[in-house]
Amino acid sequence: MTPLRDPFAEGRRYCLPVTSWPGSAYPLGATYDGTGTNFAVFSEVAHLIELCLFDRQGVEKRIPLEDVDAFVHHAYLPGVTPGQRYGYRVHGPYAPGRGQRCNPAKLLVDPYAKALDGTLIWGQALFSYPLDAPPDEQASSRHRAATDGLDRTDSAGQTMKSVVINPFFDWGADRAPRTPYHRTLIYEAHVRGLTKTHPGVPEELRGTYAGIAHPAVIEHLVSLGITALELMPVHQFVLDHTLANRKLTNYWGYNTIGFFAPHQAYSASGSGGHQVQEFKGMVRALHEAGIEVILDVVYNHTAEGNHLGPTLGFRGLDNAAYYRLDDKHPDRYVDYTGTGNSLNVRHPHALQLIMDSLRYWVLDMHVDGFRFDLASALARELHDVDRLSAFFDLVQQDPVVSQVKLIAEPWDVGEGGYQVGKFPPQWTEWNGKYRDTVRDFWRGEKAALPEFAARITGSSDLYEHNGRRPVASINFVTAHDGFTLNDLVSYDHKHNAANGEGNRDGESHNRSWNHGVEGPTDDAEIVELRARQRRNLIATLLLSQGVPMLLHGDEMGRTQHGNNNAYCQDNELSWVDWASADGDLKAFVAATSRLRRAHPTFRRRRFFRGSPVRDVGDPIPDISWLTSAGTEMAHGDWDSSYHRAFAVFFNGEGINERDDRGEPITDVSFLLCFNAHDAPLHFRTPPVEYAHGWEVVLDTGLPRQPSSPDVLVAAGGSVPALGRSLVVLRAAT
Repeated sequence: MTPLRDPFAEGRRYCLPVTSWPGSAYPLGATYDGTGTNFAVFSEVAHLIELCLFDRQGVEKRIPLEDVDAFVHHAYLPGVTPGQRYGYRVHGPYAPGRGQRCNPAKLLVDPYAKALDGTLIWGQALFSYPLDAPPDEQASSRHRAATDGLDRTDSAGQTMKSVVINPFFDWGADRAPRTPYHRTLIYEAHVRGLTKTHPGVPEELRGTYAGIAHPAVIEHLVSLGITALELMPVHQFVLDHTLANRKLTNYWGYNTIGFFAPHQAYSASGSGGHQVQEFKGMVRALHEAGIEVILDVVYNHTAEGNHLGPTLGFRGLDNAAYYRLDDKHPDRYVDYTGTGNSLNVRHPHALQLIMDSLRYWVLDMHVDGFRFDLASALARELHDVDRLSAFFDLVQQDPVVSQVKLIAEPWDVGEGGYQVGKFPPQWTEWNGKYRDTVRDFWRGEKAALPEFAARITGSSDLYEHNGRRPVASINFVTAHDGFTLNDLVSYDHKHNAANGEGNRDGESHNRSWNHGVEGPTDDAEIVELRARQRRNLIATLLLSQGVPMLLHGDEMGRTQHGNNNAYCQDNELSWVDWASADGDLKAFVAATSRLRRAHPTFRRRRFFRGSPVRDVGDPIPDISWLTSAGTEMAHGDWDSSYHRAFAVFFNGEGINERDDRGEPITDVSFLLCFNAHDAPLHFRTPPVEYAHGWEVVLDTGLPRQPSSPDVLVAAGGSVPALGRSLVVLRAAT
């Protein structure tokens, strides 16, 4: 192999200290101790690793890491301080047919870097093979013999640099809120999209961690009763080549290159590691308001793509250790994620990387939990999804990670990847079946009633078999992937032309309904019905057993104009439009959230049993299912494919739980009257054994809710409900 040109041999001066001591193999990454920095990086295949330091002018100095312990190459450099930019060059075999892809011409990011600087400049330099002749079956043997498939263009000027950070931060009296799941209300948000147009946030802070920490944003979250902010990916990610060619961007961020580094573009403080301090400041501010921080993490794949992808870090360090390779064709990758590669959770070092990253974000960055993207991919030991895989064993045993909120997206794109209800007991799950069933019920689908009943009571059919509770179900109707709440009731079809894929991308079966007109309309009747349906979906979500999750902006009627896959739209299409906020809808969300928060009836920690809990004449169970006539539902009522109206009684004296001081938890009882018919009807309240009287506390048929109950209904009385509406009654005391 031809040696790479050394810029220092040509007289270019490097002005930073270069003294090197042996250092330590632990911890991995760059660790500043107040006087110098220890560098440690893993590679089982490397013959030699060079640490490359860069000064402010981009001049590079290479330092061989001569000390190696257990395949960790390391050195300590006194005088190297926070802000120092660096990377690695790995000398080793380049033999894709054997799964080896080392190339010292490519500057590699540190997998354990706590911060990254710069952007990728797409071109030949980022790739280890000649782009005009990719190393696959189509390449001629003559060309491969002449070039050995290796490109030697130096990538240092076109790739990102790792950064030594200052690990010290004044956390003050910061304490984790540790909100129990049954009291949790999650708000899924995008750092940039949530604050980019907020009029109360200074312009220079919009779209940043500091913007989220601004009092105007926190006050909004508090007004909704939010207890946990779930941020879409904030691990450092990159714009992939395909989107760059289409002049689009990777807005969602599911393209990670740094599992320890907060994304630098979300920092108002600039680069050089300052993004770490800003992120910590955001967490501290949210904690002061009682709001937890949950990160959407993407440990299932990296930004290096398939066998034709760039060499940015993991691939050049130790391809076979970090990635799941095809056993029969090691030059190819196993792909359970649809992104080109899957992280190799069968390898101990890849598992260590994930666990070290999780612990870092909890211990150093003070986050409170994680939502695992395509989590089924992490459970694949061989080909099948295995709930007892090594990853889950490690999480179960870890004294740090096992104690925070762990939320699975319980599917991937591989065969058998849909695993709703099958994760270990300490995990909660995005309940995709809840989303689908609630949408179907309110748009009037046939035979949706039995499953709808299961979903609003905590999905015991999915979670009770392995000892889990209702809080195992993260209930949602909308999320970042799919229609917003407004668009769910305004469009029958996706409108993704702006993504540049001929409207082929995104889900085609959305269980949505435009109510007669596709998109915006001036028809007053349709406008009112859509508003009512939004309230129906929000009220159902917030009053179901389990843990509710709202999508940012849904409380204000945010629209993406029918785009259900805005992953590449970093613009007004996907940002929250604060200027057009629906004040009535926001007030409704806040009022329904207060109702949930005030009453343990709606946030039980155990499943309903349907058994009697007290005797007043006839035994009254903890839950009763009633027809609109006020009688108990019979088998025929459940089986009717057209049955779209019913009531459910939640017995406040049948909670059968104790509070933190060991006292029994009791509450008033509630009656929820669901009418998914298109016509109005009257519900008859149950007999006096259930309650002597009822007061209406919420009615989705009303655009504005009364400040206090003003309708009193006697036992056996009549309650009007508009077509497609939900009326909630509280037992009068």
